[in-house]
Amino acid sequence: MKKLILTGVLAVAGLTATANAQIQKGNWMVGSSIVASNFGLNTGGGYNISLQPKAAYFIQDNVAVGGYVDLGFNKVTNGSPTNFVYKVGALGRYYVSPGEKGVDNLLHHGRWFLEGNVGVGGTSTEGSNSTTGLDFGAGPGYSYFITPNIGVEGIVKYNGVAGFGSEGLTSTLTFNVGFNIYLPTSKGKQIINDVK
Repeated sequence: MKKLILTGVLAVAGLTATANAQIQKGNWMVGSSIVASNFGLNTGGGYNISLQPKAAYFIQDNVAVGGYVDLGFNKVTNGSPTNFVYKVGALGRYYVSPGEKGVDNLLHHGRWFLEGNVGVGGTSTEGSNSTTGLDFGAGPGYSYFITPNIGVEGIVKYNGVAGFGSEGLTSTLTFNVGFNIYLPTSKGKQIINDVK
């Protein structure tokens, strides 16, 4: 019985240490959203199917900067045509430390974070409205580490495109579910060398 309790305590401690180790200075984060829901703030709700890869480098503990690309389709429920959406730009992420500012760590192997992005993006609709311009967004999320190097995450985010097309500003509230792989710098270099 003592061995079972000790094993459980060590497992929880190990998962907590893993969540902290993966978001340290010098590590890489690479991943993508795999499910996205779009709640239109201008024209109503709809669906959003897109591929959203992102990569970031931890410039210091808990702080990552990198880039993102978003290519996909969305449709608003009011019967309008399907839109093609494209975005590319820079992102920043800040992971909240356990207990910081009264925010407790949900379970012991995950982390809350805040993400913001800015770049170029737009929406193109067949034969009608289009918007191209400044793409920006911000919102909170939670990353749950299912293994020492893989985190499943959910993020609620406000996204906007302030553009130069027939629509001046498009705004959406999105909920995305995805995953990220966290790699120490040495593992990242090894993977690049193996590909060559």
